[in-house]
Amino acid sequence: MATSPTPPSPTDTHADVVLIGGGIMSATLGSMLAVLEPRWRVVVLERAGALASESSDAWNNAGTGHSGFCELNYMPDPTNGSKASIIAAQFLASRQWWSYLAAQGLLDPTTFISTTAHMDVVFGEHDIAYLRERFDTLITDPLFGGMEFSDDPSVIARWAPLVMEGRPAAQRVAATRHPGGTDVDFGALTRGLTTVITSCGGEVRLGHDVRSLRRDASGSWVVRCRNRDGEFSVRSPQVFVGAGGHALRLLQRAHLPEVRGYAVLPVGAAFLRCSDPTVVSRHRSKVYGQAAVGAPPMSVPHLDRRVVDGTPHLMFGPYATFSTKLLTRGRWTDFFTTVRSHNMVVILAAMVQNVSLIRYLIGQLAARPRHRFRQLQRYYPRARRDQWTLVAAGQRAQLITPDRRRIGVIQQGTELIVSADGSMSGLLGASPGASTAVPIMVDLLRRCFPDRWRDRWAEAMSVAIPALTTARWSPELVRDVHATTGRSLGLVTHR
Repeated sequence: MATSPTPPSPTDTHADVVLIGGGIMSATLGSMLAVLEPRWRVVVLERAGALASESSDAWNNAGTGHSGFCELNYMPDPTNGSKASIIAAQFLASRQWWSYLAAQGLLDPTTFISTTAHMDVVFGEHDIAYLRERFDTLITDPLFGGMEFSDDPSVIARWAPLVMEGRPAAQRVAATRHPGGTDVDFGALTRGLTTVITSCGGEVRLGHDVRSLRRDASGSWVVRCRNRDGEFSVRSPQVFVGAGGHALRLLQRAHLPEVRGYAVLPVGAAFLRCSDPTVVSRHRSKVYGQAAVGAPPMSVPHLDRRVVDGTPHLMFGPYATFSTKLLTRGRWTDFFTTVRSHNMVVILAAMVQNVSLIRYLIGQLAARPRHRFRQLQRYYPRARRDQWTLVAAGQRAQLITPDRRRIGVIQQGTELIVSADGSMSGLLGASPGASTAVPIMVDLLRRCFPDRWRDRWAEAMSVAIPALTTARWSPELVRDVHATTGRSLGLVTHR
């Protein structure tokens, strides 16, 4: 890797691992390292003045606890449930890690997770036929045991009364429901996980903006930062970049060849929010529907029950917004700083192949408040405008990757980038990253610390997360995992 050596500085400090970004990814990785190597010095660097202030913030994501129960975009082919099954297994691994920490007294689950049924609601014969076929596929998978299907309006009304009240009797509706879904406040979870880091001697430094990443003569990474007091450096043999929309830019600054040709597309979002207790108390589910043609994967419409700081709310959206910022608190120049000669063609090719996405975004930006509210009324016919407020929901950096055949492809989900020597890693992309942070970070441990993983860590992590070594899920095993993690996390399933 061609990098120029950086001489030592009197302001240098040393860390065993540096985590850039104070969101759910860094917090998850840091909590694992704190448990596995409690004597290591782990330093978290966050440019904002608070943790989890971007994508991990409770108001900047749906908090669905993505488990494949309700995300129709994971199954465009209703006969192929492979991706939904993978996501469901990954979320069980996440539940097991949180459960393990809670059982050790390291994490308070009452602050971040609650039981919330996951539903799909669709309209019209075409989508009803799709949903029934999807249900028939998933119900054969033990990970989806307990899922129900109905096209009976009275049953759906019991599951989600707001969805059915005021709906024309002639309109055909169908729904699936899984009572074992969850609502997760990933902001609160991030803050809880960082206390695991600091309890083992790690540090969380807020207001620290990373400016450059260079290798020194010894092979360590020199992470140069700026804060209100000036500039300083942290030297470490291991760096993880979990900086959300800024991750690609930082990896580019580190001159990682593994990100050559990679690009990001900024996509913003807004939600309608209702906090009126008379409305909120009557909706206890997360209701997902079919995305509009051309909509990005994260734009599936949903009417969600959210619990933030112990208070329930309803949210509907998302509505796409546009900005060249890559972070909510970023700059208008952010996107352009990631454009390089080697990814320009990749970006153009991806956009040409996604004309429907461009049309969708233009339509969303041109939509008037009346049009946005009609979208809500499709799922809640009796919604009143005076009870809902439009709120911004942060920025996402949709990943664009080079492709031999198509030149550039817009990717759904996330991708873990690891340097050839394993000393630097980073996460690119968006949803469902937060819900699958645990298996993603386990993969990072395997790839970046292969000797330690083989010698000690694999055994320790399999005790904490038995799902890591589960080759086949039986109905009995799934029920047992839900029961044991449910007890540790204080989850009660409402039928």
